[in-house]
Amino acid sequence: MGWTLDDIPDQTGRTFVVTGANGGLGEYITSALAGRGATVVMACRDTSKAGRLATRIDGDLEVAHLDLGDLSSVRAFADQVGPCDVLINNAGVMNTPFRLTVDGFETQFGVNHLGHFALTGLLLDKVADRVVTVASLAHRQTPTLHIDDLNYENRRYVRAVAYGQSKLANLMFARELQRRLQAAGSKKRSYAVHPGVSSTELFSHTETFIDKLARPATRLVGHHPRKAAQSTIFAATEADADPRVYWGPTRLMGMRGPVGESPSTGLSKDVELAAQLWTASEKLTGVTYPV
Repeated sequence: MGWTLDDIPDQTGRTFVVTGANGGLGEYITSALAGRGATVVMACRDTSKAGRLATRIDGDLEVAHLDLGDLSSVRAFADQVGPCDVLINNAGVMNTPFRLTVDGFETQFGVNHLGHFALTGLLLDKVADRVVTVASLAHRQTPTLHIDDLNYENRRYVRAVAYGQSKLANLMFARELQRRLQAAGSKKRSYAVHPGVSSTELFSHTETFIDKLARPATRLVGHHPRKAAQSTIFAATEADADPRVYWGPTRLMGMRGPVGESPSTGLSKDVELAAQLWTASEKLTGVTYPV
């Protein structure tokens, strides 16, 4: 049967920051952690929605505004939030039309990767234990990572490929952060996880007819968001979880099933490319890390 939400250790006295906690996987992550005694900071762009959800969840919850598509919002959040044990980089957008963030980044790359890169760097000194970054099976959708054109200024925009690029960046970032923490002799850890396939709000923002088809289709091959959240919660709470492992569902090509070690592309393991991505991300966001 494998690891389940019933196996979450007691989290009393621990604080978690969860981005995108107001729906989808974030809702189940927040509910499960709060149910084990944790304090959860719900870092969300839509604080009204987060507030309504918080009234339905028993536990110690704090709603705070965070717009990952606006670096000034990321900095403001990082300045006001207190120390935490775990940062969970969960929020994201998927397959959206071409748009730019406030800072001029392609939206999927800007929100999914650069926003979280900046947030993690600004919060790292406040994080006592670990960082968990939610990647995706979709990291397989891009054949390369265009370090010289991350914002699609000189190539045709294909929304699914752009989403794949952003999730590949999530995966490579989590691994590079772990390498840097280990090299610095830090006891902090960085984990990459993926949820498999699940019917969440991510599948309803393409602004095409696909919105009506995607969620029913994902219900057929994927699993409920409560189960999809398990890999993230496992990496966030299990004391002995190996940060070198890419954690996710292990059945039906990773789309569903018990949490375990998941495969990833050779591209995602390219250490030199990950270092180049890190340098580019620092330059784009203006955020440098203490490791």
